[in-house]
Amino acid sequence: MSDPKSTMPVMIYTEQTPNPESLKYVTNRMLYRGMADFQERSIGEEWSPLAKALYDLGYVKGVYIANNFITITKSPDIEWLEIMLKLKAMIKEYLESGNTIIKDGYTAFIQEKRAEQDQAEGYSDEDQGTVRQIKEILETYVKPAVEMDGGNIIFKGFDDGVVTLEMQGACSGCPSSTMTLKAGIEGMMKRMIPEVKEVKAVDEA
Repeated sequence: MSDPKSTMPVMIYTEQTPNPESLKYVTNRMLYRGMADFQERSIGEEWSPLAKALYDLGYVKGVYIANNFITITKSPDIEWLEIMLKLKAMIKEYLESGNTIIKDGYTAFIQEKRAEQDQAEGYSDEDQGTVRQIKEILETYVKPAVEMDGGNIIFKGFDDGVVTLEMQGACSGCPSSTMTLKAGIEGMMKRMIPEVKEVKAVDEA
């Protein structure tokens, strides 16, 4: 019996993001249950044949795959009008061909990396409670909101009252990300967690 998903036409529409260099391609298929950020080309080439195919185009500078959408970040020296429809057609053809999107083992690879990071953090008993609160706020309030814009924000560290976050997908390099951090996330965390004094992005730390 054939898989109904494999015979269903792939529908794709685009959504703008707050980052003018990033565009969100939303499909009618589940691409990956979770969030896969391939800002580093080497990681994309290792784990995602789709990300590799996109990077091989030359003007793609970032690929972020989550649930039913792909956020693509382009080189600033090319306009969306030149490539938007080409990318849409390429993604549609790729998905309809049934090619692998993300290789088996990627989820385990990411979980292992995060476990190594958690182990290396070495927080004191007092800070462990604060870190748990920070992560809960990110998961409950921040991630669902930024995912709507084709991005993601993950916790990287907490030291002496300063929270360090990594911006992914459309959030990475977005001109409005500083406002999101300062007016949005930092304000919320300061209100909810007295120990938090400042919130920074990785590249600011």
